[in-house]
Amino acid sequence: HRANQGIENQYLTNLTPFFKSLHPSDGKILNFGQVKNCEVEQVKGVTYSLESFLGPRISTEDLLPPGNSFQQQLVTKEGNELYHCVIYLAPGDYHCFHSPTDWRVSHRRHFPGSLMSVNPGVARWIKELFCHNERVVLTGDWKHGFFSLTAVGATNVGSIRIYFDQDLHTNSPRYSKGSYNDFSFISNNNKEGIPMRKGEHLGEFNLGSTIVLIFEAPKDFKFHLKAGQKIRFGEALGSL
Repeated sequence: HRANQGIENQYLTNLTPFFKSLHPSDGKILNFGQVKNCEVEQVKGVTYSLESFLGPRISTEDLLPPGNSFQQQLVTKEGNELYHCVIYLAPGDYHCFHSPTDWRVSHRRHFPGSLMSVNPGVARWIKELFCHNERVVLTGDWKHGFFSLTAVGATNVGSIRIYFDQDLHTNSPRYSKGSYNDFSFISNNNKEGIPMRKGEHLGEFNLGSTIVLIFEAPKDFKFHLKAGQKIRFGEALGSL
């Protein structure tokens, strides 16, 4: 951990306040862009269902007209779009991940799932791979609306740790596959959830794996990425 701490400190000095969001980890960009037709691309041309990945809507406090798609339900502000970014962490990458922006985490959903390889070569031929694998979905909101970060487990990397969540137990037989376990960080004693600052340490994998960001932003949000690009924690993800 000392080596990782040194790397982390070095990266934190590179954070720039001019960008709205930054890469949460080291890794390789598998895909990014706008979410369309409730489908997200895990790699070019291979998609998965947004609702299957995140699971059903957490809150019913906002009663929406019948016919609104799952994607439309997540967008809270008129004129905004839903975006996604998939980052693959190879076994040799720095395996801690950080908050990509200032946001508030209100909910955690844990899907036990499988532990298949998330190597880009495998992701090209297993549809909905990320929906089959164990994953921890953190959802909440940022300045521009809905924000989520999902840590996806992989072969031999079932252990996903979220530093502020002591009740989370991954890679455990306690839950049956296909089910999920919900936990709310908002209660009578804490109405704000868990505030996260951009660059703040969020969690870690035992080895490598995948981070999926799904978030709402204005239509003029621009990614500063290319598919296949190798990235380092602290570099700019995108801006407005």
